[in-house]
Amino acid sequence: MSAASLDRQNRAMLRKLLTIVVIMAGFGWALVPLYRKICEVTGIAQTRSADSVANSQIDTSRWVTVEFVANNNGSLSWQFEPLKTTLRVHPGELTQVMYRVVNNTGRKVVAQARASYGPVAAAQHFKKVECFCFTSQTFEVAETRQMPVTFMLTPELPRDIDTVTLSYTFFDVTAQAAPPKG
Repeated sequence: MSAASLDRQNRAMLRKLLTIVVIMAGFGWALVPLYRKICEVTGIAQTRSADSVANSQIDTSRWVTVEFVANNNGSLSWQFEPLKTTLRVHPGELTQVMYRVVNNTGRKVVAQARASYGPVAAAQHFKKVECFCFTSQTFEVAETRQMPVTFMLTPELPRDIDTVTLSYTFFDVTAQAAPPKG
C-alpha cells in the first residue's frame, strides 16, 4: 500500500470520526429541550405553577404513605435531601414538607428542580400549592437553604394506590440563566 493511499484512508477515517463527534454533540445539546417537551406533552413534570386546590373533604378513612426522594443531575454535585423521607397523609389533607440544599460546588449555581411521581397514575392527584420547583433557584457559594413543598393528594386518588413517591431532580441551568454577552 502506497503512502498516498494510506493518507487518503486516514483522512476518510478522520472525516467519519469527526462526523460522529458532531452528531453526538448535537444529540447531547438537544436532550434538554427534548426532555422538557416530552415532559410537557406527557404531563410528567408540570412544575411551573401552583395547582389550584379546592376546599375538599379530608378522607380520614384511609392513609397514603408519601415517599420523598431527592436527586442531582450528574453535573451537579451538591447535597440535596428531604428532611423527612416518608410521611403518612390522608387524601384531601394539606401537608408541608421541607427539603434541604447545600451548595458545596465552590461556585454560584442556578438550578431548576423537576418533579416526577410514582406510580404515574398518582401524578394527576398530587397537587402542589407551594414548591421550590416552580422557579429556578440561585444558590451562592456554600449557601444552605431549606425549601418547602406544600401539597395535597386529592380524595379522588384511586383506592388501590397506598404509596406515592415524589421525586425531585435538580439540574444545573446556570448557563441558560446567564444573560447574553454582547
